[in-house]
Amino acid sequence: MRFFADHCVPHSIGETLTSEGHEVIRLSTQLPSDADDSTVIEKAQEMNAVLLSLNGDFADLIRYPPDHYGGIVALQVRNRPEAIPSIVDKLLKYMEQHPRQKHYSGKLFLVEAHRIRVRRGT
Repeated sequence: MRFFADHCVPHSIGETLTSEGHEVIRLSTQLPSDADDSTVIEKAQEMNAVLLSLNGDFADLIRYPPDHYGGIVALQVRNRPEAIPSIVDKLLKYMEQHPRQKHYSGKLFLVEAHRIRVRRGT
């Protein structure tokens, strides 16, 4: 699977996904780190990648309706960095069951340590 990692995504998450065979493109290699959200999500679309972010703005169904995008994965860390390993583990287990990138298109995935909520467009 191909991800476009927003600037707020720790390198450790990208490294973990890469070690599991996924492609992770870092925002810093494509755009300035202060690029606005609309530019970030457009770049993910252009690169045919699922957007990976900790930025809560991308979880807004009104501003970023999932059915307009190739997939948004919003990691719900909520100022609890100690939860990151559990959140990434939850995502990886889900991805094992749903390995095709097409499955993520048009959906928002809110990934928490104990669950994943899937939302579709408005």
